[in-house]
Amino acid sequence: MDRDQHCPEPENPAPRAPGPYVIAPVRAVLRLRRRVCVLRKRRLLQPGAESDEGPGAPGPGCGPGASRTDLAQPKFFTFDSPAELAPRTPRKRRRRSRVVLYPESSRKCRPRAERQSRAQRCLLLLVAIVGFQVLNAIENLDDNAQRYDLDGLEKALQRAVFGQPAAVSRIVALLRDYLATHVHSRPLLLALHGPSGVGKSHVGRLLSRHFRAVLEDSALVLQYHAQHHCPEPRAAQGCREELARRVATVVAQAEAEEKTPLVVLDEAELLPPALLDELHGLLQPQRAHHFHNAIYVLLSNAGGAEVTRFVLQNASRALNPGPDGAAAEEELRTRLHAFLRSQHPLWRSAAVVPFLLLDKRDVVSCFRDEMAGEGFFPEQARAEHLAAQLSYYQVAGREFAVTGCKQVVATVNLL
Repeated sequence: MDRDQHCPEPENPAPRAPGPYVIAPVRAVLRLRRRVCVLRKRRLLQPGAESDEGPGAPGPGCGPGASRTDLAQPKFFTFDSPAELAPRTPRKRRRRSRVVLYPESSRKCRPRAERQSRAQRCLLLLVAIVGFQVLNAIENLDDNAQRYDLDGLEKALQRAVFGQPAAVSRIVALLRDYLATHVHSRPLLLALHGPSGVGKSHVGRLLSRHFRAVLEDSALVLQYHAQHHCPEPRAAQGCREELARRVATVVAQAEAEEKTPLVVLDEAELLPPALLDELHGLLQPQRAHHFHNAIYVLLSNAGGAEVTRFVLQNASRALNPGPDGAAAEEELRTRLHAFLRSQHPLWRSAAVVPFLLLDKRDVVSCFRDEMAGEGFFPEQARAEHLAAQLSYYQVAGREFAVTGCKQVVATVNLL
């Protein structure tokens, strides 16, 4: 047989029957379709209820007569049984909380704070600067007051001045307030008034001695006696010019050293009106600023009759410590100030300190102190014997010395 000759093929081949590999997938698709229809029917029916068409009726969209409306409706498929499907309730939308909750296993990071404005920082800086300045000023106040040792002055006055506790306390309080700072708007004028022999000149000497010691310069303390420096009333104009020159020199030197000078004028009731006018001019705020930093102490017997009358009329409460005594002191100060303002305008700006009459016990203390100073033994019985020789006002069971301790020195010198 020839190699190039091909075998003839049949012209009409017989049709082949479909094999099992085509029918099996079709059957599987049909089974899945039925299963899906049954599940849809069960899902649409409520639990425990049956369809009106019976249990075997095909579900919507599964029968041959399914309408297009049923097919158009959305169908949802789940593998959950109808008993497990609970009716869905609309959830309420929960409001987001502003509190940030961090899980336990994560690192807690603080959110970034808002940037502070520059104005707030400047305000904090200004508050810090003002606070620092206030603290510095308080420290300077303490330093300026400590320079004058007012605690030591108070102890010295209480130890050496008898029968005037209220006057000593008021003097120290006024000095403490004034010397708390070096810069002032006007000078301090202390007016010590009372009858003769109650300790006014003694307080003036103690103040001068103390300020000479703390200022370390005797030129910053000026003591002016009316009868000694201006004995003749006809030379009042010359005395006025001399007083103005001396005060100007003292305050100028004190301003250069940043200190407060002391000017003591004794027997001020004998000063001519021209000198009182000059003193009144020195106290005016229109003067140069270095005249404002000064302390003037006027010692005068003016108003002594007023003090004597008030003490004798209020003997039961004038010298008693407590509220009654403080009220009596304030009343006496008001009366005395009103009396002095009628004498000269100088007293209007003065801080009046009244000195009361001395009790007999205070006079005995004066005798003992003077006897110890002169080298005598301060025997109590002898001091009481010497004090009994003086004259006294006897009111409400109390005895007030007429001349105070003025005759104590002369009496002790006769021993």
